[in-house]
Amino acid sequence: MKVSARADYALRACIELVRAGGQATSSEAISAAQDIPHSFLQNILGDLRRAGFVRANSRAGGGYRLAVPADRVTVADVVRALDGPLVCVHGVDPGELRYPDAAEPLGALWMAVRANVGAVLDDLTLLDLAAGRPRAPEPTVLTG
Repeated sequence: MKVSARADYALRACIELVRAGGQATSSEAISAAQDIPHSFLQNILGDLRRAGFVRANSRAGGGYRLAVPADRVTVADVVRALDGPLVCVHGVDPGELRYPDAAEPLGALWMAVRANVGAVLDDLTLLDLAAGRPRAPEPTVLTG
């Protein structure tokens, strides 16, 4: 799995919006707080708005706020909205891969990777992140 700068910045922006407690926050304030290039952040906020996670305030002063409660949006939701599937192998969903007999175990491996990444990221909400609650699971070592 490769997390793009876009997805990382989107999550950082979302943390700022959660911490704002429902108050509109300017893109400039988010950019400064998270050291994200402002023009890049504006594009990301537009993507988050189109995905339905963020709402732009059209009133004087503008700003952004979450459009969905922070405990109902997972890290996986945001990453998928910005980057697409959580795990793919050379651009293909692991469930669609077909290998010759000797390499067939790779299909099961990629499916397990997808399931485990999904399990971790689907279990963490924006509220968890903003509250500092994510816990890194113990790494699983494959033996064989």
